[in-house]
Amino acid sequence: MATLAVRRLLIDLEAPVARHWCGGDAFRTALLNALSMSFPAGEQFFIDAVRAGVQALPADRQESWREAIKGFIGQEAAHRRIHVRFNEHLARQGLVDQWTPRMLEQQKLLAGTDPRHAIAVTAATEHFTAMMGEWLLAHPEALAGAEPRLQTLWLWHSAEETEHKAAAFDLYRALDGNHAWRVRWFRRITTSFLLDVARQTLANLRRDGTLWRFGTWRSAARLLFGRQGLVRQNIGAWRDYLREDFHPAQHDSDLSARWLAAHRDQYLPVGA
Repeated sequence: MATLAVRRLLIDLEAPVARHWCGGDAFRTALLNALSMSFPAGEQFFIDAVRAGVQALPADRQESWREAIKGFIGQEAAHRRIHVRFNEHLARQGLVDQWTPRMLEQQKLLAGTDPRHAIAVTAATEHFTAMMGEWLLAHPEALAGAEPRLQTLWLWHSAEETEHKAAAFDLYRALDGNHAWRVRWFRRITTSFLLDVARQTLANLRRDGTLWRFGTWRSAARLLFGRQGLVRQNIGAWRDYLREDFHPAQHDSDLSARWLAAHRDQYLPVGA
């Protein structure tokens, strides 16, 4: 596994965040806000899952994997911390996070089970975040009109999700996780993730008073199902995960590395 750098983002999250911070677009803002709400608990689950996964390896392999996974844990911890701060702004705007309580209840179902289940869930979810991150890096116009600091936040997160997309997947294979369970969990995560992000986005729009506006749904149709839309552009990448010979590295792209190289002034490397 390639060494992953841990980066501290150099943006000011003390200043207030506008209600429709994503270019004045209610739907784009509500969708990204929903995703942000899921990150703190989700990222902590991933951290705990890979730590437990390393502990489940034979003793003579644990140290090398602990070193290999350290950058992944550091990146996810950085994402968790910064989205906690971002979500505080959302709470002050009156938005209510209904996703995290459901997520925490779902996570309890894995307590005491074979650690490969949590790793498979992590690998599946990481495939989703990598797909979305890659799409956002390729379509930065989705953040058009957002403040530069918030554009930086989302593109930095996207770049790192793309960068570490194989970490949990490789650990699952190192634990001799089989293809059938990997696909089974991916199908379950597909259903739960899409339902949860839709429910939270709708809840955000309802509280915002923009749920029934025509412009809201015109924006949704364009963002999700337009020619370059998030869903349309990722159907193939979603389907690829079902293949027995799939590996995340097959979806190779230099967009992550290019963004990180071009924006070195926006973050401070703090370790690997």
